[in-house]
Amino acid sequence: MSNSLQDQLLRAGVIDEKRAKQATKGKKVVKQKRKKGTPAPPPPPVVAAAQVERDRELNRQQQRQREERALEAQIRQLISSNRVAACEGEIGYHFVVANKVKRLDLTPECHQRLSRGRLAIALLDEEFVLVSREVGEKIQQRNPERVVLVDPDASRKAAEKSAEEDPYAAYPVPDDLMW
Repeated sequence: MSNSLQDQLLRAGVIDEKRAKQATKGKKVVKQKRKKGTPAPPPPPVVAAAQVERDRELNRQQQRQREERALEAQIRQLISSNRVAACEGEIGYHFVVANKVKRLDLTPECHQRLSRGRLAIALLDEEFVLVSREVGEKIQQRNPERVVLVDPDASRKAAEKSAEEDPYAAYPVPDDLMW
């Protein structure tokens, strides 16, 4: 007892057996052609153009990601190969990163070199590292966020400039003021 549409049409007399066999044979031929690997019809031109544009945009994004990874690798190599060693000491050097005060314990020599601007502080894997000023400037050209401090005089100049604009600069602080 088959309830296929073909059987129902045969029983109703709408089609004859010859036509039913032709339809079945046509379906088999189509299936065999698909199995043999005959290509599917090409997509309409509008769909193809949209797909090409999406592929181009994807390629641009992948190229940007490759460039960013290469730049990050350059920065990482600059920092790790030019890192100033043997600077851990007992003198604290304080600096600001993202509105937070950070501290490095340095030897007196490294502290002096950093204060005079001969060294820079760079960020390597969530760790602050001392590098020479020239290397710090190279890193800053590639990614300014990776260098914390290159020129300590710049922060002093900014503080002096804000002091010039201070509306209370004309009012001296009394010596006997207790905080």
